[in-house]
Amino acid sequence: MARSRITPEREAELYGAVLDLLREVGYDALTMDAVATRTRSSKATLYRQWGSKPELVVRALRSDKPVSFEEIDTGSLRGDLHALVDAMDDGRLEKDSALMRGLAQAVHGNPDLHQAMRELLIAPELTGLDAMLQRAVDRGEVREGHPALKYVVHMTVGAVVAPLLIEDIPPNRAFLSDYVDAVILPALGI
Repeated sequence: MARSRITPEREAELYGAVLDLLREVGYDALTMDAVATRTRSSKATLYRQWGSKPELVVRALRSDKPVSFEEIDTGSLRGDLHALVDAMDDGRLEKDSALMRGLAQAVHGNPDLHQAMRELLIAPELTGLDAMLQRAVDRGEVREGHPALKYVVHMTVGAVVAPLLIEDIPPNRAFLSDYVDAVILPALGI
């Protein structure tokens, strides 16, 4: 979809407004009218640029990621995973985990949102994680075909979701760093 008429600065402003609205009202109550009003743009412009509410929301989420798996290559899997954690901020983790909980609920009733999240947010991250893990295999850190390799994504999601569900606290960098060393790396034989 063409986006050439919107400057990168304006696009960032629009994405920021979408994320603010998501945090304020949730996915179901977020409307393109509200985004248009908040950003002083027309609803027609939003649909022309993004096509749908799910695509706009997911692209806003994607634009807000502090770092991506594919951007990290420290030379070791432990270093890569810790670099990912180090790029995070505790306040942002708290806000983002609340936002993702709300979106996880919305996905169940909205197949278009689910598809957009899988295509535009999850699939690129899985590709980056797979590349990170393959580099670890290629370096000999992890045995080729190790059965835990296919569960690293599940462990990663669990690390972000579990603290809130189990202990009623948001995830933080200290927890995630410990989790990497106590759960993910040992599961891979590192």
